Amino acid sequence: MKQKIWITLATYLAYCIDKELYKAIDYLKEQIRVLIEQQEKQNKRILLTNSQRMRVAAKAKRLSRKMLEQCTELFTADTIMRWYRELVAQKYDGSENRTSPGRPQIGQEIVSLVIRFKEENPRWGYQKIRDQVVYLGYTISKSSEKNILIENGYDPEPDLTVRSTWHEFIKSHWDVLAACDFFTIELLVGRKLVRCTVFFVMELATRTVFYAPIKLQPGGAYMNQVAKLLVDSENGFL
Repeated sequence: MKQKIWITLATYLAYCIDKELYKAIDYLKEQIRVLIEQQEKQNKRILLTNSQRMRVAAKAKRLSRKMLEQCTELFTADTIMRWYRELVAQKYDGSENRTSPGRPQIGQEIVSLVIRFKEENPRWGYQKIRDQVVYLGYTISKSSEKNILIENGYDPEPDLTVRSTWHEFIKSHWDVLAACDFFTIELLVGRKLVRCTVFFVMELATRTVFYAPIKLQPGGAYMNQVAKLLVDSENGFL
C-alpha cells in the first residue's frame, strides 16, 4: 500500500515538473516569436557568428529530433543539425597543417643518386638500388625508386641471370679504380748498394702515380702508415 502511494506521488511530481517545463519552454518560444516579428519589421535577417552557431548546435544535439522540432523557432532542425555536422568536421579538419596535396616530391639529389647507381651498376634492380640509397641515409620507397628509373629510360628489373662482363665492370668503376704494386731499387749507402722497396699506387682514370716513402724492409707498421697517407680526408691520394 505504501509503495503504491509513493509511486503515485512520484508520478504526480514528475507530471507537475514536466508541466512547468513545458510552460517555461512555451514562454521562451513566445519571446523568440516576438523577436522574429521585430526583426521582420526592420527587414533584418538574424545572422549568427560561427561561435554562436557552435553554441546552438551543441545544445540542440542533446535533444531528441522530435523535441528539437517542437522547440526551435528561429531555425529549422535540419539547419541546426547541419551546423553540428560542420562543427564535427571542423574538429577533425587537418587541412591547415597540410603543406601540399599528395606525396612529397622526391628531391633532385635523390634522383641524381639513383641514376648514378644505375649507370655505374647496370645489372642492379630497383630494390638493390633502393637499399643502397637508404643505406646512405635517404628515405625513398620502392615504388618511387622504380618510377624514377622508368621515367629516365632505365629497366628497373634487369635479367639477373645474365652476369656482367669484365668490360662492363671496368667501365662502371673506371673513375674509382686504382692499381698498386711494389718494386725495388738499389741505393748507394756507405759505399755499398742497399736494396730498398718502393710502394706505389696509380689512379687508372688519370694515370696519376703516388709513391710511398722508401723503406728498407717494409712491414705491417709501414703499410698501416701508407694506408693512412692514401686515405687521408684532406690530402690523401685516394
